[in-house]
Amino acid sequence: MAHGRHRVRTGTARTIVDVSTTVRRVPLWWRDASVSAFWLVLLLVTALWVAGGGVQEVGTVAGFLDSTGRLTGLVASALLLVQVFLMARIPWFEQAWGQDQLARAHRTVGFTSFNLLWAHIVLITLGYAEGSPRGLWGTVVDLTLDYPGMLLAIAGTVALCMVVVTSVKRVRRRLRYESWHLIHLYGYLGAGLALPHQLWTGTDFVQNGTATVFWWTLYAMCLAAVLVFRVGVPLTRMWRHRLRVLEVRPEAAGVTTVTVGGPRLAGLPAHGGQFFQWRFLDGPGWTRSNPYSLSAAPDGRTLRFTAAHSGDGSSRLAALRPGTRVLVEGPYGRMHAGTRTRTKVLLMGAGIGITPMRALLEDLPQGPGDVMVIHRVGSRADLVLHQEIDALARERGARYVVVEGSRARGRSSWLPASAAHLSDAQALRQICPDVAERELYVCGTPDWMDTVRKAARETGVPGAHIHLERFTY
Repeated sequence: MAHGRHRVRTGTARTIVDVSTTVRRVPLWWRDASVSAFWLVLLLVTALWVAGGGVQEVGTVAGFLDSTGRLTGLVASALLLVQVFLMARIPWFEQAWGQDQLARAHRTVGFTSFNLLWAHIVLITLGYAEGSPRGLWGTVVDLTLDYPGMLLAIAGTVALCMVVVTSVKRVRRRLRYESWHLIHLYGYLGAGLALPHQLWTGTDFVQNGTATVFWWTLYAMCLAAVLVFRVGVPLTRMWRHRLRVLEVRPEAAGVTTVTVGGPRLAGLPAHGGQFFQWRFLDGPGWTRSNPYSLSAAPDGRTLRFTAAHSGDGSSRLAALRPGTRVLVEGPYGRMHAGTRTRTKVLLMGAGIGITPMRALLEDLPQGPGDVMVIHRVGSRADLVLHQEIDALARERGARYVVVEGSRARGRSSWLPASAAHLSDAQALRQICPDVAERELYVCGTPDWMDTVRKAARETGVPGAHIHLERFTY
């Protein structure tokens, strides 16, 4: 099932690593503050609805439909803005939650907002029709053609429908990453087109100055966050660091390593295990970014990543030429030493997911025996960066274990078929007997990471000590 290499440097005493002196810790209160802000926004939205007579209007059928329709629309708008904040790459949110948890929250909030949006449309339409002699379809025509901003709102709703439909997992899996990413940008368009409808026709805006100021402030903050962190920061870093491709190297069949460099990179707050959104300014396709994890710890002069050719964006990496200008967003992710709270660490990577593990192995402060690496591959041909990891493990006194073979059939497992007689937890404990005492970092396909997480929890690893990142949701 596995073979491994273990080298421990000699010494008189085991080193206890103080990570607080080497890597900036991530304040835990940032999470609590962001959650509190989320609920405060929803509370204020509801309070403004109540102050605007929302409760008093539910005495009749038409009033009930209209008032609850207003409330669902207001909450849907608030959640839509929360979505924008979640994915605006705001450093404090990103460092507190990590892209994996932010993206999952973004997905949950997004579907909730979309459902409430349609509840708003249906309830408002029925409420107006109940009190109108035009009937249902006459009311639909009247709302569409005669109310200011309604056509823009319909266009915004269509844009949001495109985003939601392509976010359904079955549909998402059929799309190229580049296509999905482009369609997803229509979410910003949908949010923007909804604003005139709210401000021009919404009762809670036209008749309430406080609500108008509140919503304008929320929209302005969202716009500022996107402009600053999705546009301004990347452009500033491009100007400051002037990143260019230094080397393009084939690593294996369908795998390419790219090294970029530029001035003042020591000031870029990047750590091994994190990822950037990369754009290469070499022609068609440069507008679409792709997420690639660092495959080597930053050295203050260069950044390096290794990627498999799984789409149009990654396939063109092999054709990059030295000197090509590079635009990056990041660094992102909590897969770095700053999230570590235990001395012992287990790094687990499958396939191309081993690349951030290699960078972490290089970057983690450690003593002999503190770090163990499990490298899961289908065959020897898939051993990307194997020699580098082996050399680093020998140098740093880490243990490196390769788990090779086709996946076990008939069950969801991180193991090869040769280990099918073991449960996932048993095998993990067999390879790493003290796994329950270690901080765990995992990278691979989503299903594989799920099986590793489940096995780790069964061996006694607390969820707070398991770190992973997903690039697909």
